[in-house]
Amino acid sequence: MNIILCGFMGSGKTTVGQELAKIMGRKFIDTDELIEREQGVAIKAIFTVHGEEHFRNLEFECCKNISNMKNCVVSTGGGALTFQRNVDALKQGGKIVFLDADFDVICQRIGNSKTRPLFQDREKARQLYDERKSKYLSAADYVIDGNMSARKTAIEIADIFR
Repeated sequence: MNIILCGFMGSGKTTVGQELAKIMGRKFIDTDELIEREQGVAIKAIFTVHGEEHFRNLEFECCKNISNMKNCVVSTGGGALTFQRNVDALKQGGKIVFLDADFDVICQRIGNSKTRPLFQDREKARQLYDERKSKYLSAADYVIDGNMSARKTAIEIADIFR
């Protein structure tokens, strides 16, 4: 069974996921990295050239493929689990854990990062955070406090699945 991490950008999905995979001796998969590797271009370029719908279709195919894998720790893109088809696909092969980090904590983690275009406008980012949170909660099998250190969060998740 896979452990799938979801949450808003900056909630720690990748960092916690890598730590959790180490603790549990599992393979780590980042859906965004997987898509970039398969497509040979950055996600930003996929959005720019082909649009969001094309990216979301690639993301859905990725989620279906992951559901056939075993015993992986999976970090999903911030928008992936706002689509029910992705939730349904991933739940076939695993359990979903929502890293519930406060918006203020996320802002501290991201800082003034230029690599996060959605965070250039904090007000819009807050709106998106509020919109997505209910979707993460409804997708989740487990909700974990995402405000802790990556190590502590990973240990808490590992304890659930031992």
